[in-house]
Amino acid sequence: MLMASAKLLLPYPFTTKLPGPRYSHRRFTCSSVIAQSGSAKEHLLALIADQDRGIRTQSDPAKRAAIVQAIDAVASAGAGSVTTGDALSATWRLLWTTEKEQLFIIEKAPLFGTRAGDVLQVIDVRERTLNNVISFPPDGVFFVRSSIEVASPQRVNFRFTSAVLRGKNWEIPLPPFGRGWFDTVYLDDDLRVVKDIRGDYLVVNRASYNWKECMESSSSLWLKTQPVCILFSRVKPGGAH
Repeated sequence: MLMASAKLLLPYPFTTKLPGPRYSHRRFTCSSVIAQSGSAKEHLLALIADQDRGIRTQSDPAKRAAIVQAIDAVASAGAGSVTTGDALSATWRLLWTTEKEQLFIIEKAPLFGTRAGDVLQVIDVRERTLNNVISFPPDGVFFVRSSIEVASPQRVNFRFTSAVLRGKNWEIPLPPFGRGWFDTVYLDDDLRVVKDIRGDYLVVNRASYNWKECMESSSSLWLKTQPVCILFSRVKPGGAH
């Protein structure tokens, strides 16, 4: 996720007197802005509803263009807002994305005898952590740990610190692999829309549960590891994220 400059060319002065311009001032009220935001959000959600988290969009350029246009409309509604505060801390569940790596894993999971469950982005602003999680019910999970730093009202920098592929009785640690940033261009009580450093898009909603990990000392016959205990706690309606 260039600046351009241009000169304004003016004609030579002339003496003919023209009538003064008449301006039509459009008034925006709080309710009209909310209505505009809600309409753009509903349109976006309708467009992505049947896209299988983005898998179907990959082969439909026209649909992708329409969704990106809808994202831009939602981003306009969220322009100027602060989206990197405590409200960003939550377990976010994937609705749609253009990220090829995630879509590849989701699409190809059946080849390995499993299916992808919820795909999550778990953020804790105060703890400066982010976990990207792909679950494979009932026991599998792939997740990438990251550290984060708020860079601006809408931008967060991140750095991958480790990755883990985990089954019921085993765990394979993987090396960290990069850094970048993402902009949360829209955020409300249940929806978040993101553009990132690679130009990818992400639409997520607030999950009905919190994803956390805890460490349990353990070992197996093949791997001496510390398997991750995945905790799911239901979020009470109206409660904390």
